[in-house]
Amino acid sequence: MTDVHTLSLIELFRDLPEPLLEEIGGFCQEISAPKGELIFDIEDKADKLHVLLSGQVNIRVRMASKPDYLTVSVINQPYQAFGWSGVVAPHHYTASAICEDDCRLLVVDGPKLMAAMERFPEAGFVVMRRVAEIISGRLRSSHVALIKTL
Repeated sequence: MTDVHTLSLIELFRDLPEPLLEEIGGFCQEISAPKGELIFDIEDKADKLHVLLSGQVNIRVRMASKPDYLTVSVINQPYQAFGWSGVVAPHHYTASAICEDDCRLLVVDGPKLMAAMERFPEAGFVVMRRVAEIISGRLRSSHVALIKTL
């Protein structure tokens, strides 16, 4: 269980109603992940949203023309959310996430989050608008990284 105060520090959940935060806290899990651990891989089934508590996570995509990966985003600020595919259909990750350092993460159950937001539709709209902003930022970062490789 994650406390309301911690959840309120996460941009995605900032200013949400306390009853919703309490519900979300009930299905979050704090985990530790060592440097080098793959959190999720591209095309994996996505049913989790992740929030960085400490450390650094690199978001990477495979290069079609090369055997290596391209880092398209760096998650290194506490309370940054990633793994948005856990709450957006078709629920498959569009990139891979790997720990660049030892990390502490908050793992949010995606289907339970969506169900909770359906019970609080105004707050759910705010959260999904923020998810759209995350997607837009990652798309921008991907374009910049891709252009640099050409």
